[in-house]
Formats: sequence, C-alpha cells, structure tokens
Amino acid sequence: MRPRGERWSVPDPGPGAPERVGDVLTGVLGALGLTEALARQGAIVRWREVVGERIAHVAKAITVSSDVLFVQVDSSAWLSELSLMKQDILRRLNAGQKEGRIEKIVFTLSERSGKGS
Repeated sequence: MRPRGERWSVPDPGPGAPERVGDVLTGVLGALGLTEALARQGAIVRWREVVGERIAHVAKAITVSSDVLFVQVDSSAWLSELSLMKQDILRRLNAGQKEGRIEKIVFTLSERSGKGS
C-alpha cells in the first residue's frame, strides 16, 4: 500500500507504447495512398449542405470515382439547370478543401425520372 497523500507516477511509455487508433489509421491510409480518395468521398456528405435542401431533394450525390462526383437527377429540367450551375457548385464543394478536391461533376437522369417523379 502507498502512504496516504502519495501520488502514483506514470512511467514514460517509451518505444513500443500503444498508439492512438486514429493516428495508426491515418498512417495506414497514407501508406496505401488512400488519403486523397477518402477525402474526395466527403463531397457526397457535403452535397446537401452545398446545394441546399431544395436541390438535394431532386439531385443525389451517388459516388466519387477518381476526382469526379456523379449525381443522379430526378428530371431533365433539373439536369439542365444544374448543368448551368456546375462551376458554382464545384467551387462551393471544394471551398476549404486542401485534399480531396473534386474536378468534375457528372449529372445523370435517375431511373425514377421516367416514373412521374
């Protein structure tokens, strides 16, 4: 037993000490060359915030391949409108992004567009 009032000292962990999982994962992703690809996937998550609820309701960010974001749109009218807005959307998607920048957006008509949606 330790005497009353005495504090425990924590030894210096030294080499071979456990590492934080986040640090290990960051290192592994970097070593595999996946950091940039993973950062690009964030565009799917940011889509709704960037375009707003109204557009997000009719245009869904589906996937990222290389540096291209693919978006499915519910109607040809919206596809045309979004095509005109493409550069502005790209600028907002990439704002503040040091890694994982999107270079191109491809809009396609969704399968449900022909079903009266």
